[in-house]
Amino acid sequence: MFLTRFQINPARRGARKLLSSPHAMHAAVRSAFATPEDHERDGTRTLWRLDTSAPATVYLYVVSPGRPDLTHLVEQAGWPTTETWVTRDYNSLLLSLNTGQDWAFRLTANPTHSGRKTSDSKETQRFGFLREDAQVQWLTSRAARNGFALAQQQDGRPNLRLHRSQTQAFKRGMGTVTLTSVTYDGILQITDADAFRRTLTSGIGHAKAYGCGLLTLAPAS
Repeated sequence: MFLTRFQINPARRGARKLLSSPHAMHAAVRSAFATPEDHERDGTRTLWRLDTSAPATVYLYVVSPGRPDLTHLVEQAGWPTTETWVTRDYNSLLLSLNTGQDWAFRLTANPTHSGRKTSDSKETQRFGFLREDAQVQWLTSRAARNGFALAQQQDGRPNLRLHRSQTQAFKRGMGTVTLTSVTYDGILQITDADAFRRTLTSGIGHAKAYGCGLLTLAPAS
């Protein structure tokens, strides 16, 4: 597994197109792999996420089974003369994970629930959770099965900060996709190291092709 960071130049026309459409960004990420096995293998898949640390500083993070080649992204949406991308081996981190460890984390996810659009509708569909308390409960209810527990604050609430909650609509083929996403920052403790490794390599929730599901770690302080 590999972890890649790529800095996007949001002033470029190609970058603005990618940043406005998760479908276009998915296609650009998929194009970074010469073979299907580098993009998806048994038990693992390519995940990506956009992080904005300042109005003009946007990073694309990619976790993938194979090493990506982002030359096309540099030419389309990057900094060709100063920055390319950085790829590091991810397996060393995965192998170092143990039950009981505490980590800071970031996750952009698609918190949803299934339901019927109308009372007489026979088919179910997914609806995004829009309230913050429901978005927190969505992640809390999935923590154990994904091998971790959320740290608690003194008031008993999860140690979480939610930001970049948004609903996007973008074209996919002849149709339109509506995507609800939110970014979680918080502290977790690993409760099942094997399950947690699977979470890091296969993601959490739906809409993984569209920039959701990637959980990344940093030392807890």
